[in-house]
Amino acid sequence: MTATRVIVVTGAGGVGKSTFAAALAARHAAVDGTRVLLITIDPARRLASSMGVVAEGNEVVIVDEGGEPFSVSMLDTRLGWDALIRRVAPSVAVAERVLSNALYRNITGRFVNSHDYIAVERLWEVTRSGLYDIVIVDTPPSRNALSVIDAAERMREFFASRLLRWLTLPASNRLVAVTSRPFLAIADRVLGSRFLSDVSEFFALFRLMEPTFTAHARDVEELLRDESTQFLVVTTAEPAPAAEARFLADELVRRGLHLSGVVVNRMIDDATKHEAETLAGVANDGDLAVAVGEILVTVEREDALCREVAERHRCPVMRVAESHRPVNDVAAVRVLAGNLMP
Repeated sequence: MTATRVIVVTGAGGVGKSTFAAALAARHAAVDGTRVLLITIDPARRLASSMGVVAEGNEVVIVDEGGEPFSVSMLDTRLGWDALIRRVAPSVAVAERVLSNALYRNITGRFVNSHDYIAVERLWEVTRSGLYDIVIVDTPPSRNALSVIDAAERMREFFASRLLRWLTLPASNRLVAVTSRPFLAIADRVLGSRFLSDVSEFFALFRLMEPTFTAHARDVEELLRDESTQFLVVTTAEPAPAAEARFLADELVRRGLHLSGVVVNRMIDDATKHEAETLAGVANDGDLAVAVGEILVTVEREDALCREVAERHRCPVMRVAESHRPVNDVAAVRVLAGNLMP
């Protein structure tokens, strides 16, 4: 098993998940000698708006302004597939044939879960590089995060599927080639013989890489289930994100993954709560009384959610107060990091 600790940050969109992941990276980096990589596999690249840091391709950028350095990397699906093909192909010749195949760019860039699989491959790669003590993963929102988590299993299922056998059989089985000739004749007129040849060649070459793909998929599944890999769910106390957080936490537990905590973000801070409680009995002004009442109702909803999560999932709950300034640069991320519990 890998010695690198992995923290996977999940949650609904709009709850501050990427910002929290960045602050968590800064917090861990503050521990002397801790080598931290923050990697975002969210295609929307919300991390850039959270920190003002943009990494091109799969490059790693060192963030060292205002505190201990940590590394940031974003995921480039196309470059990731190119690197993966070169790594798992049985020979340089096979790799070059795949990369030069006319369908390769379209298929790897467009087929369902292409991004998801290369994301878990990238995680597999960095955790085994020995360069980092902690890898923090910023995932796409909720249900898309589950697609990433399930990607390795789906890749194994694809290699065992009838579809792949069917796609590669005409090139190796003369009987099938004869019986499918009427279909191929029509397809040849509609799509062109070059297209059919490219399809057949691409999947035939893809099957040559099956052993390595399958082994990597199993390794990734083991990594995600290892005790060194922790999953956090970030939410706010609003009904819709809270409901999504419950669903996501349930699904992580159902998959046998280690739910290490739930983060309730943008909570009413203690000072505001105390002021509202003080004013509750003396506020006579209509608008003020309404504002105080709304704050106290929100506090009650937040407390109820924290109690429910702790009881339902038997995991720690981290409360994060709402920031009074925008968190859109490294300095603000480090301020937020200082407010996180150790």
